[in-house]
Amino acid sequence: MLAEHKLNLLTQFINTLSNEELIWVKGYLYGLVALPVATAQPIIETTSVAAHKKITIAYGTETGNSKKLATEFASTAKKNAVPVKLVSLDQYRLADFTKEEYFITVISTQGEGEPPLAAQKFYDHIHNNGFKIPQLKYAVLALGDTSYPMFCKTGEDIDTQFQQLGGNRIAPLQKCDLDYEEEAHRWFDDVLESVTTSVTTQVTAKAVAAPETKKATGKKIYTGTILSSINLNATGSNKRTYHIEIASEGVEYISGDSIGIVPENNLLIVEEIITLAKLDRHKKITWRNETSTFQELLTSKIGISFLLDKAIKQYAVISGKETGTARVNLVDLLRKYPINKSQFEELLSSLNPIAPRIYNIASSPATHQGEVHITLLQEIFSVNEKEQTGLCTLFLEDKKEGDSFNFFIQTNKRFRLPADDKDIIMIGPGTGIAPFRSFVAERDSLGATGRNWLFFGEENFTTDFLYQTEWQNWFATDVLTKVSLAFTNDAEEKFLVHQKLYEQKIELFEWIQAGATIYVCGEKEPMSKEVEATLLTIFEEEGKFDKEDALQFFEQLKNEGRYVKDVY
Repeated sequence: MLAEHKLNLLTQFINTLSNEELIWVKGYLYGLVALPVATAQPIIETTSVAAHKKITIAYGTETGNSKKLATEFASTAKKNAVPVKLVSLDQYRLADFTKEEYFITVISTQGEGEPPLAAQKFYDHIHNNGFKIPQLKYAVLALGDTSYPMFCKTGEDIDTQFQQLGGNRIAPLQKCDLDYEEEAHRWFDDVLESVTTSVTTQVTAKAVAAPETKKATGKKIYTGTILSSINLNATGSNKRTYHIEIASEGVEYISGDSIGIVPENNLLIVEEIITLAKLDRHKKITWRNETSTFQELLTSKIGISFLLDKAIKQYAVISGKETGTARVNLVDLLRKYPINKSQFEELLSSLNPIAPRIYNIASSPATHQGEVHITLLQEIFSVNEKEQTGLCTLFLEDKKEGDSFNFFIQTNKRFRLPADDKDIIMIGPGTGIAPFRSFVAERDSLGATGRNWLFFGEENFTTDFLYQTEWQNWFATDVLTKVSLAFTNDAEEKFLVHQKLYEQKIELFEWIQAGATIYVCGEKEPMSKEVEATLLTIFEEEGKFDKEDALQFFEQLKNEGRYVKDVY
């Protein structure tokens, strides 16, 4: 029994908590009670219900009913502090299925008992691949129409197959007719209770030794394996934007960090250089204190594309030819102004190493454990009236599923999420959207209560809205509070992102006054400068500031870490 003054303090504290926070406290206290007495004061490691387990809700639909239900289920789960991944079965990554722990399927039946077209690939996968899923805890809700003889057959098939593969059913198969709403939600309440009860009983607190602090000894190099690479732009777009998923054991990063990749040179061009300069590919040579063969040097260490002025001038001296100073590749110089192998070795000192390419991470460590995702725009430009593709773009485009390469994590301590209860405003046209996918996925997984507002711009809504389905799911489940879009080719009046900011200036300034943090990611010129000029105008108009006071207010936001940018 608590003393009265302690009980009063506890009651006052509890009255300040949301439902989600109460669930967290419940798990925390359970862990403390379960903790054995330690001889030394322990560091308590606790895990809340929300942080401990995540459920996947996957839907297969033809008419949209399954999607509607699945979205409502996801909202209910989040309100109960259970992190959830909502996904359509046509976009579900099949390789993830054997890693799932809680998997809820909402699916309709078509025609003569067939699955919806969007679910066919998943249906075939679980029936034809012979794997086992002993770790899986599952539940299936089937939608159908009792006027058809094969009522809910697809759901029945999936439920039976999950069990045959070794899965553990946590709720009976629920078959729903056309009037499904009340019955379906009652079923999901039972599913959710089963999940949260199971999770809460596993929450523990344990004494752990304080981690030993080690000094960093340079960038840690990880090996990544390509899981998938898809073009996010639809047919008819002028662009190719790749979403690349990379698996890497033990990879550590925080939302807001970037990945650094050192691309390799094209092997066909390396072969041509070896032939033109008559090099012995196996000869070992020391370059910048490292010993490598010519083959290794030209493939993975030396930059051979778009040589710097000093290298072109050195080439002119060595070859005795007037080569000019225009941007040029090493192979082009060798074709036009041949040199021998001893002259080539002399040239090496003026060549630079391959520079790493840096990309914002588009995944969340809480949501995509053991993975790093990037958003890569195919870079095409003209040099000397010849179309060229960026080296790293070409390097990654050539990678197939299962291929590996090395990378490092580049931390960005300023580009960080605020406290979970703080609002964020994300401004990221084009590939600038990448870190904001990471931000929102992270906040979704951790049950953050702060509001999230996205400003995004591209050319066309139908072809260029990057990660459209995910943003729609987050909006439908109240994770994404507000979204403002600017597509330059979709209307007579071509709005850009900074103009959308001005259009929403009243509410935008209210968010900022309420403590929101503003993030900007994307092209430095002209986007970020247009955004800053627009924000200053908004501060003047909505804050009733003169120019000097608006600038001072802007500086205050920067000093408080409430205006941060990552532009390139």
